[in-house]
Amino acid sequence: MSTGRRGSEHTEHREDHGSRQDHGDPGTRGEHGGGHGGHGDHAAMFRTRFWWSLLLSVPVVFTSHMISGWLGYHVPDALTWVPPLLGTVVYLYGGWPFLAGVPGELRERSPGMMTLVAMAITVAFGSSMLATLGVVGSGLDFWWELVLLVVVMLLGHWLEMRALGQASGALEALAALLPDQAERVGSDGEVEEVAIADLRAEDTVLVRSGGRVPADGTVVRGRAAVDESMITGESRTVTRSEGDRVVAGTVATDSSVRVRVDAVGEDTALAGIQRLVTEAQESKSRSQALADRAAALLFWFALTAAVITAVVWGLLLGDGGQAVERTVTVLVIACPHALGLAIPLVIAISTALSARNGILVKDRLALERTRLVDTVLFDKTGTLTKGAPAVSDTAATGEESAERVLALAGAVEADSEHPLARAVVRAAGEAGPVPEASDFRSLTGRGVQAAVEGTEVYVGGPALLEHLDLAEPDTLAERTRPWREQGSTVLHVVVDGAVAGALALADEVRPESAAAVLRLQEQGVRVAMVTGDARNVADAVAAKLGLDEVFAQVLPDQKDAVVRDLQERGRRVAMVGDGVNDAPALARADVGIAIGAGTDVAIESAGVVLASDDPRGVVSVRRLSRAGYRKMIQNLVWAAGYNIVAVPLAAGVLAPVGFVLAPAVGAVLMSLSTIIVALNAQLLRGLDLRPGD
Repeated sequence: MSTGRRGSEHTEHREDHGSRQDHGDPGTRGEHGGGHGGHGDHAAMFRTRFWWSLLLSVPVVFTSHMISGWLGYHVPDALTWVPPLLGTVVYLYGGWPFLAGVPGELRERSPGMMTLVAMAITVAFGSSMLATLGVVGSGLDFWWELVLLVVVMLLGHWLEMRALGQASGALEALAALLPDQAERVGSDGEVEEVAIADLRAEDTVLVRSGGRVPADGTVVRGRAAVDESMITGESRTVTRSEGDRVVAGTVATDSSVRVRVDAVGEDTALAGIQRLVTEAQESKSRSQALADRAAALLFWFALTAAVITAVVWGLLLGDGGQAVERTVTVLVIACPHALGLAIPLVIAISTALSARNGILVKDRLALERTRLVDTVLFDKTGTLTKGAPAVSDTAATGEESAERVLALAGAVEADSEHPLARAVVRAAGEAGPVPEASDFRSLTGRGVQAAVEGTEVYVGGPALLEHLDLAEPDTLAERTRPWREQGSTVLHVVVDGAVAGALALADEVRPESAAAVLRLQEQGVRVAMVTGDARNVADAVAAKLGLDEVFAQVLPDQKDAVVRDLQERGRRVAMVGDGVNDAPALARADVGIAIGAGTDVAIESAGVVLASDDPRGVVSVRRLSRAGYRKMIQNLVWAAGYNIVAVPLAAGVLAPVGFVLAPAVGAVLMSLSTIIVALNAQLLRGLDLRPGD
């Protein structure tokens, strides 16, 4: 089965990345005619223009009289045409993305980086051309500075677009998880290959060993270890058998299964994940809004500084050459390139990183707020616990062993469809061999009965003992009393008319829950639990996990009141749940985190979705929130601080002591600042979000 990339319905990208309007895209709109290219197209365009401009700039630099004077060689008069000719080509070809971006920024009344770069290279080009034509003095010849400025700006944009393209590539990676073809099983049992687009709900598909599941559905035949790491971020395979759900894109690793399709196309979990990734990468965070305001202010700051520089050097000091050179340098060095990149790149990388680790961010603000959370409120059922009964303990009277009691119960319950029966059968099968049963009979409201190896065996609750006119032996009652106090369901096993033992069944606590609670508490976070279960059941779970606070016997429509109560105490609350009745609480909480295995309603009400059902994912969300916010602030401080220091130097405040900053040096420093911001954001890729042990 092929696993090629699927169609464009899953991979369409918007050109504008997030809320960025300050640079990159306007020029690319002009290049691509409408702006339908992705970041990969933009990176290729900037890369091509960079290399050609670099190639053309070499002869411009080495035929410059200033450079030749520094290096001590002579430039023949016959080559004086090289700088203006090739400099003009670099200005028009290499500078076109910046020049083309100006109208868009002016139309949106948000002049920013494109306008500043265009202004700087246009001033440099105009003064150089006038100097070449003899209209002004040769001291205003900036051809080599102009071409280097264009080259370094193209390099900065190329690096930026490549980084953004790699981050946005998370969508293509998700789309590539779907196979091109599926093997549909017909009503006659024949298997035919069909396109994914031709699958419909209620179709049955065959997923062979090593093949990808083509659509969401339920296993109707077979048993396989399924690799769900591409969806949940969890590396261990999980066993899926009849009745279990599987999602599109996951891999059956060891054997084949047949799956009845219940969701295709845009309704699959994979498509939903892609939508969440897209929305998160395009959502506007509080930090991004701050960066946008800072970039706008920086434009006016740079423009004002340039005007003051021109007035001081030109009118007050009477040095026209220095006036133009200092003004050009100010405009170059004040470009808010690094500032514009500071937040979007962190957003893109963190969103892609989270998606690869099974953390789906719907709301950037929710992710940012997670670092401030001081209380995490878990729903119990399906979140801290598995939401399904499991055998938690077994006891036997003197005549039988506990293992034998469990095996007999598993044999009798094998033909029952009750959830408790399935839990007993599963536990018996894991413990050892289970004998065959015959003459199965269901006793409505009391239990079940069957013949096992020549003996008559009953399994049921208190009503069964009453029906059989039996009493629980005192020794067994001592074992079962604590079970009942903890809220467990007790099933008795009766063999040939005598009570042979009992089983305790309870909602099983997830093995990862204790680690999640401990890690949150180590970070100074209070961990609470809310449940509709009885107080004794809730207290038993709380004691096992070491919770700080428990809200028990809470009606479904009262869970949001618990969140409100915690908030009124001054707590910043993250609510973690998976059910329909958790939706109001998820919406009310400062941060709503939905377990991905839960309902669509819960997911729609949350700001962050955990694709897996591992509660340790909450710790990973908090870790990502803190690391991402830290990178944003670091980038903002660097980008803004750099401009505050560099602009006065570019204006020439140290000229009285003999220090002046050349336009080309300013361009190099600007590009270096951008590279530093980009590299700092790239460090996020090393963040380990795996749940661990």
